Amino acid sequence: MSLSVLQVAARCRQCSGAVQLLRQTPHRQFHYTPTILARREKKLPTLSKKQLAAKERKRAKKAPKNIYDSEKMTLSKAIDVLRAVEVAAPNATYELVVKTEMGKGSTIPKGRFDLPRETKAQTKDRILVFAEGRQAEEAKKAGADIVGGLELVEGVISGRYQATLFLCSRSLIRPITPRLGRVLGPRGLMPSERRGTVTDDISGYIRRLKGTSEWKGDKEGTIRQPIAKMNFPVSDVVKNVRYFLGVVKRATGNVRDPLADANKKETSQKPVNAITRVLLSTRQGPSIQISDA
Repeated sequence: MSLSVLQVAARCRQCSGAVQLLRQTPHRQFHYTPTILARREKKLPTLSKKQLAAKERKRAKKAPKNIYDSEKMTLSKAIDVLRAVEVAAPNATYELVVKTEMGKGSTIPKGRFDLPRETKAQTKDRILVFAEGRQAEEAKKAGADIVGGLELVEGVISGRYQATLFLCSRSLIRPITPRLGRVLGPRGLMPSERRGTVTDDISGYIRRLKGTSEWKGDKEGTIRQPIAKMNFPVSDVVKNVRYFLGVVKRATGNVRDPLADANKKETSQKPVNAITRVLLSTRQGPSIQISDA
């Protein structure tokens, strides 16, 4: 359509509406309905124990490894290296880390020790004893802080009687277990024959506790213990390390305990928690694996 025709049509009132329609850009309206796609959740396949173990091994192989994992040193060389690193910190502390395997049915390793040379002042345990009659009198003479029978149960539950160590005679362990098991069990303070805290020789147990400290592993079986100070002579550090490793080996079943063998009726046989690694470290120094542990 030429420009002259449009001009003529624009002058005509009847054709003015048609001209405006011609000038508009043509467009077409589409009517549609949005399609809703149903999302199907993919079900993850359930893996067996063998498949999970194989997957974990592959993941461990791909994980970045420390360059010091394969390196081992003798105890004396490790002490020399750490002393050189901590030369500006004479009051630094050696930390010994013992890693054990936690097999099925094995309990968290735990015990008491008395180092040849202590790293710090020992804290005194507050001892509560469940005993009656002659055993109660012997416990008081041995140095127990709180001694009594079943009347102490309510005070322990309410928190009136606080203690860091609980002992019990064999005659009272069954009456107190139903009520105190849920209170002391999660805190690791419930008397147990396996730990030796249920015994008729309460006075002898208390005497053996004097001057000793407690060590305990975590749920993964790792034991961490400050073992010596940097200003100790090398010979004292070696003595402390050897002594503590001997205590841990007897408690985990890696070495037979002569005292347990002599008293087999009172103690049940413990499963062995194999020691996998022994590491010595300081605050600023590396963790060195000990080869002659």
